[in-house]
Amino acid sequence: MNDYTPENLKRWTRPECFIKWADHWAYTDECFVFLGRHRDSDLLTEVNFRVALDALGGESDTVQIIREGHSLVGWIEWIAIHESDPEALRKADDIVAALSDYPVLSESALSEAEIEAAEDYWSDSSIRDRIHICRDAGVSIFAARRYAPDHDLFDHIRDTVIL
Repeated sequence: MNDYTPENLKRWTRPECFIKWADHWAYTDECFVFLGRHRDSDLLTEVNFRVALDALGGESDTVQIIREGHSLVGWIEWIAIHESDPEALRKADDIVAALSDYPVLSESALSEAEIEAAEDYWSDSSIRDRIHICRDAGVSIFAARRYAPDHDLFDHIRDTVIL
């Protein structure tokens, strides 16, 4: 046992409808539940999940991503922290407290993810779709030929598609 009891994390408890597929410490009361994500998570949730896991030093013997199937969202993942790791519990507890004040763990990581998502959306769009995007954004349709979206197109894609 450790000398730290988290204020913002909860111990894992067995759900009413739970099928245990594997023996793992994450499915015991020795585990605290940190952050989670699922197949349909938004970009902010994805970024916060990655940033938080990195802040904990990634996966280890006491910090693990638990992957499970889910009938509604296809799959879920959550970060399990074993009670024997007070340093990880403190960091996770601080992160959850910070998220209650402001929902973004890293502005720079979120900005990078938004840029990448907008560029991917643009490059995956046909010329016809790009012309529609340009019209909707109030930008010349000739911008549809560009390799990457300019500032106005980026803002439009981010605001209407990504966020």
